[in-house]
Amino acid sequence: MSVAFVFPGQGSQHIGMLSPFFDEKPVKECFAEASELLNMDLQELCQQGPEDTMNATINTQPLLLTAGVALWRLWQSRGGAIPALMAGHSLGEYTALVCGGYLDFATTLDLVRNRGRYMQLAMGNEKGSMAAILGLGLEEVNKICEDASTTSYVYPANINSPKQIVISGYYKGVEQAAELAKAAGAKRTILLPVSIPSHCALMQPAAAQLADNLQAITFNKPEVQVVHNLDAQLATTSDEIKEKLLLQLTKSVQWVSSIEFMVSKGITTIVECGPKKVLSSLNRSIASNLQLFPLGEDPEKFKECLEALS
Repeated sequence: MSVAFVFPGQGSQHIGMLSPFFDEKPVKECFAEASELLNMDLQELCQQGPEDTMNATINTQPLLLTAGVALWRLWQSRGGAIPALMAGHSLGEYTALVCGGYLDFATTLDLVRNRGRYMQLAMGNEKGSMAAILGLGLEEVNKICEDASTTSYVYPANINSPKQIVISGYYKGVEQAAELAKAAGAKRTILLPVSIPSHCALMQPAAAQLADNLQAITFNKPEVQVVHNLDAQLATTSDEIKEKLLLQLTKSVQWVSSIEFMVSKGITTIVECGPKKVLSSLNRSIASNLQLFPLGEDPEKFKECLEALS
């Protein structure tokens, strides 16, 4: 059995997340450490909200980073198996880099808070949007985005599964592309409650600012290698990792290819280290033979995963 760990991005946060785990010392200590570094009570935020504060990108990114690292530390404290590979979806790639040993937690907290702020500022007074297109393949969605972009830019941002593509861009472009997708036979189109169009060219100003932060960071020799969103490949140097993280802001998240790469390397089991099971659902539709464990839903499922992979 060859195991990989994956870490979710924005969208997995919710009021009450990880509440059954806060009696566990590694979880409590991780949240306390992050709260002190950020000068805000992250445990209270994820337990009490308010929801609009939790969902502000500048807060969501360090919150989800902390949640993933806390569960990983709990896993380690229980003697859990060391995975062969890691990956993270969007923001989750940073969580994977911390848990894989490339980056320290404190440095990455500051980095992702800045990333969130730069993303919020990137649009200025323009209105962006994102939408999930269900039931159409990538080739069809690419064509729809090209057609819609003749009047307002839109781009395939997250290649989540063979039949789930998230598009991103100016509000009017996303709205038009969603209508074209319906006409083309999409099962559903879901406008997402966001104003920041992630993983498209509109994030270029954010990438330019993030470059200065990344330049000052030294990456450690990893304990577990991370598969990158940009190209579903591994990186061997700090410069490669920095380039992939910058391009990740403006290019599509290649989640389908990332899971297929893992399977090609012999991965048979994937553990989702986060507060929901969003990635587990996607992974099932990419490779149906995978054994999947969502780690952060409740302590009983955590225990089941620990025992199954011991």
